[in-house]
Amino acid sequence: MTATSGLGARTSQLASPDLLRSVFRRHAAGVAVITAQGDAGPVGFTATSLTSVSAEPPLLSFGISTGASSWPAISATDHIGVHILGEHQQDLAATFARSGADRFGAPTAWREGPEGVPVLDHVLAWLVCRVVGRVPVADQRIVLAEVVLGDPTGHGRPLLYHQGRFNGLRD
Repeated sequence: MTATSGLGARTSQLASPDLLRSVFRRHAAGVAVITAQGDAGPVGFTATSLTSVSAEPPLLSFGISTGASSWPAISATDHIGVHILGEHQQDLAATFARSGADRFGAPTAWREGPEGVPVLDHVLAWLVCRVVGRVPVADQRIVLAEVVLGDPTGHGRPLLYHQGRFNGLRD
């Protein structure tokens, strides 16, 4: 049996960064912004790696590159904010994804929340979480965090990331 058996004209590819990127461009992911308070002020970044880990206790995880500008604050903080973005927040997602952007300047609406965590306004939902672990994996860290409190009552539909673009759900 070959790697292409049963796949018609398609051919498989050997593992590579390009193969992984190509496959995950086809995977629609929810868009979140992770925030923290750093020594020099608030930091944050757009994440599509957010995952629910456990309901009892309530745990989640996300990945961050150790080369990311937000990593020094995330590596040192005890608490982080997790924000689920709505489809009306494509510009906000792009701002927090862009290197060198003034992420907390106008027009970003935010406030200092519990535990000093920056909390973004007008999101579908937000959580404040206590960091319980940072697992090294290649040049990344998988951050494990326990939910402390939050607000799931925002209005709208979720923002998705698919094929390298931010998108809304289609009916």
